[in-house]
Amino acid sequence: MNIASAIGGSLVDQAVRRVRDHIRTNNLKPGDTLPGEGHFAAELGVSRAVMREAFGALAALRQIDVANGRRARVAAIDGTVMSASLDHAVATAQISVPDVWDVRRTLELRTAELAARHRSDADARRIIDLAAAMIVDRNDLDARTRHDIAFHQAIAQASGNALFLQIVRSFEALMLVAVPTAWRTRTDIEQQDVMLAHHQSIANAIADRDTVAAVSTMDAHFDGSISDLFSRTML
Repeated sequence: MNIASAIGGSLVDQAVRRVRDHIRTNNLKPGDTLPGEGHFAAELGVSRAVMREAFGALAALRQIDVANGRRARVAAIDGTVMSASLDHAVATAQISVPDVWDVRRTLELRTAELAARHRSDADARRIIDLAAAMIVDRNDLDARTRHDIAFHQAIAQASGNALFLQIVRSFEALMLVAVPTAWRTRTDIEQQDVMLAHHQSIANAIADRDTVAAVSTMDAHFDGSISDLFSRTML
């Protein structure tokens, strides 16, 4: 029996677990530095090549930050990891876009409610400004899409729950396709005005700390968005 079999998993797996254990047992926080690869290699009795691979795996998962000339640091939570997984799942037909939008709707009704309850003045200003920016850039699809995505992320941030923000961020890759697709179906100015008004109403409800209105307007927004999105045959 080789060493990896005896302790369970490959040497790299063991090294990854050891780094994670070090972070937990020492109560390290984002930005805190880690011992170098040599320290862990000596502690585990493995080569630096094994530790280098383990550090690379943890960096790919956004659990540590590794930069040339600097010691590795504990990374902050990053929704892009979930985003890549969701994008892969949709691309390989493991889940459908309607599945994602159903989950997203459920989450965003809750974030709107929490944002109305917990938002700061700065949060409210940003959300209102993003809704206004969508109107200013209504004829620029790329800019409007960016504002739309940022609008929903700002609401999630205002909820006060960091996990909501990261989950909403994980939808970004799909939204970069779905949002402009839905907007292209709105060839009528009145249709566009209704959708832009939804964003303003959501922003105003959150600014007014009106949880009921925040939820109902977000619900109406998703009714319209989903109808527009799935009127296309792309899905």
